Amino acid sequence: MKAVILAGGYGTRLSEETGEVPKPMLPIGGHPILWHIMKIYAAHGIADFVICCGYKGSIIKDYFLNYYHRNSDFTIDLCSNTIEIARPAREPWRVTLVDTGLESMTGGRIKRIAPHIGNETFCLTYGDGVSDVDIRKLVEFHRAQGAKATVTAVRQPGRFGSLDLSEDLYRVKGIREKSVLDGQTINGGFFVLEPSIFDLIDSDYTVWEEGPLEALVSAGELSVYRHDGFWQNMDTLRDKNFLQSLWDSDSPPWRIWA
Repeated sequence: MKAVILAGGYGTRLSEETGEVPKPMLPIGGHPILWHIMKIYAAHGIADFVICCGYKGSIIKDYFLNYYHRNSDFTIDLCSNTIEIARPAREPWRVTLVDTGLESMTGGRIKRIAPHIGNETFCLTYGDGVSDVDIRKLVEFHRAQGAKATVTAVRQPGRFGSLDLSEDLYRVKGIREKSVLDGQTINGGFFVLEPSIFDLIDSDYTVWEEGPLEALVSAGELSVYRHDGFWQNMDTLRDKNFLQSLWDSDSPPWRIWA
C-alpha cells in the first residue's frame, strides 16, 4: 500500500518560516515534519510514498536525493576523491516525488498522482500534521466499512472545518468550515481511499475538501475513523514551537517508532 502526502502548498500562515523552504520541510527536532510523517507510516509497515510537490518542490527533491549522505557519517579522501561511509543511513522507504503544479489545489494534486497509484487502495494525509493514530487499525476499519473513503476524525478546538457524524459515528453526514457553532470533531487527514475517488476530481483547481468530499458525503461513501489520541498540525509558528517543545521533552507522543 502507498501513502500519498500533500506537500505542495504555500504555507501562508507560516510565511515567516516558509519564505525559504516549503512547510513540510520545516524542522522539528532536526528533521523535516515530512520525515516525521513518513516515520509514522513506516512504523505501521507502509513504506512506499508518493510526495505531491509544488511550492519549492526542488528543496524536497534535493533532500531525498542527498538523504543518504546527509544522514550518514562518512570520510572524504580529497586526494583520491573517494568517500568511505562509516554509519550508513538506511530507511526502508521507496519515495516517488511528483511535481503536481505550483497553483494546484489539494484535489488537483491528488488527481495528478493517479498514475502512481493504479487500482490499489491508498493512504493520504497532509504534509503538516503528526499523530499517534494506529494506521493498521485505520486501514482495517476502512476495509470493514466498505466505503470509498475514510477520514480520521480528531478532537481539536478552533480554526478547522468540522465533520457532522451519523448516529452510529461511522459515516459523515456533512462538512462545515470554521464555524463557532461547530463541534470539536475535525478532519485530521490520515485518509484511506479507494482509487475510484479520482473520478470525483475535475481539474487542478478542485479542492479535495469541497466538491469531492461533499460528493462522498452525499453518496454515503465517507466513513469516519475516530481517533481520540494525539493529533497536532503545524499551521502557525505557535504550532511549530509547540511541536518542538514536545520533541524536546524526549517523549513526543507521535514518535511511535523505535
